Amino acid sequence: MTTALVITRLVSKMRLSLERLRVSLEDLRRAEEGSRQQAALLDLTHDTVLVRDSQGRLTFWNRAAHELYGWSAEEAIGQPTHKLLRTEFPAPLAAVEAELHRTGRWEGELTQSRRDDSRIVVASRWSLQRDVDAQPVATLETNNDITARKRAEDALSQAQAELARVARVTTLGQLAASIAHEVNQPLTAIIADSSAALNWLALEQPDLDKARAALLAIAKDGARAAKVLTHIRGMLSSRSEQPYQACDVCTVVRETLLLLRGEFARHSIRVDTSLPPERPLMVMGDPIQLQQVLLNLLLNAVEASKDVAADRRCIVVATSLRGDESRGAVVIDVRDMGVGVDDVALPRLFEPFYTTKPGGLGMGLSVGKAIVERHAGQLWVSRNADYGVTFHVSIPALP
Repeated sequence: MTTALVITRLVSKMRLSLERLRVSLEDLRRAEEGSRQQAALLDLTHDTVLVRDSQGRLTFWNRAAHELYGWSAEEAIGQPTHKLLRTEFPAPLAAVEAELHRTGRWEGELTQSRRDDSRIVVASRWSLQRDVDAQPVATLETNNDITARKRAEDALSQAQAELARVARVTTLGQLAASIAHEVNQPLTAIIADSSAALNWLALEQPDLDKARAALLAIAKDGARAAKVLTHIRGMLSSRSEQPYQACDVCTVVRETLLLLRGEFARHSIRVDTSLPPERPLMVMGDPIQLQQVLLNLLLNAVEASKDVAADRRCIVVATSLRGDESRGAVVIDVRDMGVGVDDVALPRLFEPFYTTKPGGLGMGLSVGKAIVERHAGQLWVSRNADYGVTFHVSIPALP
């Protein structure tokens, strides 16, 4: 009797265990079916979807990844992701992974290789999966091919750079008389001082002090002429964006005004400046490009002022630092008291090829706006309360 009861209990427990096993197998089957359905859905997307384990080895590779990179899932799974794709990162991999582990996400642009060794650029997004103990176990990566877009952006950037160079050449053509004047003045002085020095040395008792002074004047005038020519050559030869550098906006303003002195004198225009002497106003940028922007604004001010009454032929150039030291902006204001801009033209001033000047190309302001925006700044215009307009250039200041 006792034996029968034990056997009955054992059979009951065995049946219970088998039922639990059947349920577990059914749950496993459902989970596997769910995983297959999810994988099938991921195969339908046009985005490449990769999953890699904590060691960086591929554990999932969808159909879009096969189409983009050329390797089948069977060939890719188990491979180290970044070694297979020869990935180039925008920052050191350690920094990228540190951000991923800190925030659980990362996104950026990657350069990778396909099976045929061609290189592509992808917009990549990573998401980190953690276990119940918050330990990283896998990373989901989705990539979109943006190679064509990047090439188009590069081509656009080159076209903009070439357009800026054409605008510079056009501007310098307008300044030809003024530039000739600026170079001719020191050359005339050099000739005069050279003759004087020869005369002082030809005396029976040569006056060495006066000859030395004449030679020093020659050196100074020669340096002045060379400086003007150096700036002109830089503006003519700069075909593309140069690496940005720390530059003082007040220095850019002074050197630009030097190029325009003859133009101001030719039209009897007075120029007042307000440049803070106590400290430089530093920005990160290309001084040649910033000089181009300022040249165009000043030439527009000359054009607007040259035919008004003599007491209104005045241009004011002011620089200032606005905001706090850490997040401030350097602002250049170019104010004239000229003919002004009507309601129709004002909102169109920065449109490409729109001009209010006879014979103008309409490139100066649109190119200038693009240059300022590439410096993370803004260029805008406002009407003055009395006469004329003021153009404003704002560029983030260096702390």
